Amino acid sequence: MTRIIGNKRKILKYGWTGVLIAVFVLLIAAFFYFDRRNELSVMIQAWGLWGVVFAVFLMAALCMTPIPSEGLVVLYLKIYGIYQGVLIAWLGSTLSAVAIFIIVRVYGQTLMKRLISPERFRVVDNWVKGKGSLGLFVARLLPIPAFAVNYIAGAMPSMNFWTYIWTAVLSIIPYYVGTALVFVGVARETWIWLALGIVALILFWSTGYVLNKRGGNKI
Repeated sequence: MTRIIGNKRKILKYGWTGVLIAVFVLLIAAFFYFDRRNELSVMIQAWGLWGVVFAVFLMAALCMTPIPSEGLVVLYLKIYGIYQGVLIAWLGSTLSAVAIFIIVRVYGQTLMKRLISPERFRVVDNWVKGKGSLGLFVARLLPIPAFAVNYIAGAMPSMNFWTYIWTAVLSIIPYYVGTALVFVGVARETWIWLALGIVALILFWSTGYVLNKRGGNKI
């Protein structure tokens, strides 16, 4: 009976997550549709510094949830251009990591256990215990959502803030660079940049896959 209730809760949780992701994707698609002449982008750019600050906090908020942030990254690339778009996304991701660390330290592991599966916790915990800060960096390259690794690492009593933050800051850069290259290739119809971006993303994902297999983990 307990297992049945647990399964129902899990289905309900993933169901709501799926609905939120679908809504988010539709909103991103709607923006690109109505911004075909860049009118919305120009309007948002006119907000100046306040628009940038809002964009950073919006990315931070999204990165604290199971909803993938890739759509928002692409949106920022469209509005602000490659360099500034990547920078805004990176700042938002970093801010979310800091916020998660504080939240977990304040509320303890109770919140983390409600959001993260035991399997994912075990995988990250094994990497960190086995190789310390390098293990955490490797864990961030595994096929585990960044928000999940942040909650898990932040909940570890032995985790210091410096190790936690530098691994978060550096591990996301290759992925954002690959996403930006793909965007440039599609937007400018330049196959070289598109190919480089795809290769970069494949290398990023395959590295995590290989590391996960070598560690004997199942996620």
